[in-house]
Amino acid sequence: MTVKTVRFYVNDRKPRAGAVAAELSEFAAGIGLAVVEDAAADVVLVLGGDGTMLRAVHEFPDVPVLGLNLGGLGYLASVGEDDFRRALEMLRGGEFKVAVRSALTVRKVSRDGAVGDGAAAAALNDVVVMREMSGHAAILDLSVDAKRPTRYLADGIVVATPTGSTAYSLSAGGPVLMPDSGSFVVTPMNPHALGVRPLVVGDGAVLTVMSRSRSDGEAAKIGVYADGENAFMLEDGEVLEISKSPDGVAMVELDGYDPYEVLARKLGWSGSCVPGGTPERRDSDED
Repeated sequence: MTVKTVRFYVNDRKPRAGAVAAELSEFAAGIGLAVVEDAAADVVLVLGGDGTMLRAVHEFPDVPVLGLNLGGLGYLASVGEDDFRRALEMLRGGEFKVAVRSALTVRKVSRDGAVGDGAAAAALNDVVVMREMSGHAAILDLSVDAKRPTRYLADGIVVATPTGSTAYSLSAGGPVLMPDSGSFVVTPMNPHALGVRPLVVGDGAVLTVMSRSRSDGEAAKIGVYADGENAFMLEDGEVLEISKSPDGVAMVELDGYDPYEVLARKLGWSGSCVPGGTPERRDSDED
């Protein structure tokens, strides 16, 4: 793939984002990259954090994206500010590959299998099924390829892709999945049983989730969120179907990209006991 045109997607809430975009636009023009304002760009350059990256991949589903991190943690927007210009030079020189990351499709169906209007959504990171504001836990039946491993009594569950395994799922106690692992993880949120643990399944599996009424017969209010955005509510008797999306998300990986190095750097996994390896303290920033 040859990159001739780029578009900047900027998080305007970052005080410096506009100025950095202007500076990089001038630099890009100087090395022969045309900066355009439409979706016909060869690559979308995202200036912000991981939240900005998620918004960009939904807005430009057919264009590879590269994250230039102006946030804090930044797993998706992994290029640090010191390397912004070098990243543009690598794009111009073809020193990269385009990796297609797995995504999820979630749809709401009735018991007879009908899909309602507006009852489907896509997610690069995760699908979260959780109780809305109430003092009661949700009761959620999970099936994997029509086999039911468990019923959750919990605040909810997170179904995450490998890309999303370092986000909400990780904070809820789930494992980190490598991008090429070919799997998804189901992570319970505050389960009411010590034996309930995250479940890793192959990404060819079809998951179904059904909300159950409480013992008093009252149905819980269950919200369904795709990449942090409310997709719809799950009503009593309706079923969620979650599966791998037929369309993945194209992300630029510059030459030398190493997901293990990114984890070690972002999570401070070097360990304070390693000589010369004191982890940096970083503040999280989802934008």
